[in-house]
Amino acid sequence: MNFPTASYLPLRAYTLIIAALVIGLFSSCGDSSHQQMIKILTELRVRNNSRLNFNDPAPQLVKIDSEIRASANQGDINFYNYVKASLLVKLGREQEAVTIYENLLDRLDPAISAQMLPEAAIACVRLGERNNCMLNHTGSSCVFPIQERGVHTIQTGSQKAIKLYEQILKDSVNDLESRWLLNIAFMTLGGYPKNVPAKLLIPNLDVDTGYKVNPFTDAASALKLTVDNKAGGVIVDDFNGDGYMDIMTSGMGLDDEMHYFQNNQDGTFSDRTAQSGLKGITGGLNIQQTDYNNDGRPDVFVLRGAWLEKGFGNQPSSLLRNNGDGTFTDVTTNVGLLYCHSTQTAVWADFNGDGWLDVFIGYESKSPDDIEKCALYINDHGKGFTNVAQQAHCDMDGFIKGVTSADYNNDGKPDLFISGIDGKKFLLKNITKPGKAIDFENVTDKAGFAGDNRPTFATWFFDYNNDGWPDIIADNFDFKSYSTTLGYFAAAEALGKPVKGAGNIFLYRNNKDGTFTNVTEEVGLNKVVFAMGANFGDIDNDGYPDMYFGTGNPDFRSLVPNKLFKNMGGKRFADVTKSARVGNLQKGHGVAFADFRNIGRQDIYIDMGGTYSGDAYANSLYLNPGQGTNNWISLKLEGVTANKAAIGSHIKVTFTENGIKRSVYHDVNSGGSFGSSPLQQEIGIGQAKIIDEIAIQWAGSQKTQFFRNITPNQFLHIAEGDNVAHPIHLKQLNFRGVSNTICYPLVAQVKNK
Repeated sequence: MNFPTASYLPLRAYTLIIAALVIGLFSSCGDSSHQQMIKILTELRVRNNSRLNFNDPAPQLVKIDSEIRASANQGDINFYNYVKASLLVKLGREQEAVTIYENLLDRLDPAISAQMLPEAAIACVRLGERNNCMLNHTGSSCVFPIQERGVHTIQTGSQKAIKLYEQILKDSVNDLESRWLLNIAFMTLGGYPKNVPAKLLIPNLDVDTGYKVNPFTDAASALKLTVDNKAGGVIVDDFNGDGYMDIMTSGMGLDDEMHYFQNNQDGTFSDRTAQSGLKGITGGLNIQQTDYNNDGRPDVFVLRGAWLEKGFGNQPSSLLRNNGDGTFTDVTTNVGLLYCHSTQTAVWADFNGDGWLDVFIGYESKSPDDIEKCALYINDHGKGFTNVAQQAHCDMDGFIKGVTSADYNNDGKPDLFISGIDGKKFLLKNITKPGKAIDFENVTDKAGFAGDNRPTFATWFFDYNNDGWPDIIADNFDFKSYSTTLGYFAAAEALGKPVKGAGNIFLYRNNKDGTFTNVTEEVGLNKVVFAMGANFGDIDNDGYPDMYFGTGNPDFRSLVPNKLFKNMGGKRFADVTKSARVGNLQKGHGVAFADFRNIGRQDIYIDMGGTYSGDAYANSLYLNPGQGTNNWISLKLEGVTANKAAIGSHIKVTFTENGIKRSVYHDVNSGGSFGSSPLQQEIGIGQAKIIDEIAIQWAGSQKTQFFRNITPNQFLHIAEGDNVAHPIHLKQLNFRGVSNTICYPLVAQVKNK
């Protein structure tokens, strides 16, 4: 059976055809759910290979080549070659593109060729990145500010780009996008700032002012973890139950394979994808772990179809059951989770308090003709799922890019926050009564979000100031209204002319009375970020959550660094990207914080890559060298009455530090809405020598257990109802070529308060 070639059918009709075909495929052949999903994904891959699919330039290139062959008019041929060059860049064939651009620039009227210069210049930039950052990748490749091993050894691409940008900027120093890219190109040659023309220089891009941290090291290449895929997700967790952190990744394209890396407990990883059953389970802009059947093993939820228009985003998500033997089986159809909608965001929680994890899914309504309402699938004790969103009054619609859950009002029930790139935001309070059907109340306006229609993306709840009340992060992603790419905003900020509100990280502080206040400027998050993937952790174990953001958008000119912000005692955040050496200029997506080496120190794994096949990029594992001598505790919770993974359970760790008693608050979850950290909670406790008390309030039952006088710097397993915290004995791991000791002098000063 073949899907029809994409045509000009009305979108709703086309969607119905696809849904019918998918349902028919699932009901045929007697194949298992797993085999059927592989067939569906294969069929959809063929369907999506269409020139109407903006995400796939290959069939568009075939069409353009045919137009060139058929045309006898030189003007038409010139235009078709111009289009062809842009498609070649998207396909990663930059040298061919540069050759075409150079030929056109030599022959065309100067007034026409001037309009082509920005595209020719970025093709040259991409050629330099291809020859150096990709084909000759090192841990320093494309890390901003570019220095040392990140400087290009093959310099032709950047040299050509500089000549073109100087031509573009000859009469327009206010073209900040081109000015930014010119300065970056000089950096790649080791010529910043000394060789940049004075009037075009953006000063101090290589100067690290403010709070400094010790630099991280990208060990992904040495550990053979540099998956080259398009934008995708990541989960870090213990999939095989041995206590050591494994890695799973995905990519958004239906030709992007998932990858499963098993921790070998000796400082190495093995790619177990072929043996895991994941072959053929392709796609997924985002992936999350859950435990839908309460068997104690992390299952995987794969979210597909995000961003794609004209019906190409109508793809099924997948629920992959962890079989406990290193393999995974797609059980989507068996449990009633088959649907065909575009999404990249969901959140798992026990919304009705029955001890089983449910899932809320945010869909993308892209136009009045493409309305997809959010879904809430209630778990029938592992046997199947039923969508009750309409009855539960949570079937919101919008271009949803992030959903998250926490008990924001501390009433014992998990609530929802929904983030939309169309500006829509929703805060839904769980008002379910005992013995009654699940229900939510839309309290968005009452909570203080009325009129807040700024586009936002990734989102999460966390307690940034440790006052016991969950706050909300939602990163601003408004750039379309400015008709430019992200380089413009980065240049404007660096020149002291920031565009107010553009790309900021919105932080909404919980006022403890059901309302929230936007404190973005107060805490220093009014910076240019434009985050997609994002998550939080604690890089120095001070007990205050830090944040890492993956940046970008599909345009190749959006060449801006990923950003790391350190939490300064719950009062403000400091940008430590430069000193931490984590400012990768390539597109950043799924992010996970995790203690990979069992040394009480969180590293950062990020899935890299953009929308097009030519924008695929190697993932990074940034190893934390140590940021001081703070202590920590790592807790693996196991629910009994609560769901087995204990998702949604509250942890309060109380200790005395330097004579002052304070508490740190964590909820059991995977962190942000785009990237999944381990469910094992890694908690910093500063200089505390003993933990006075650990309080666990279990999800669902809300019963609380207390554990007192706990020794820091150990891994503990805590089961609901068991009043003994059991030590987990794990080996410390030395990753290849990286020491576990602090290998840099700690510099921790605020130069500019």
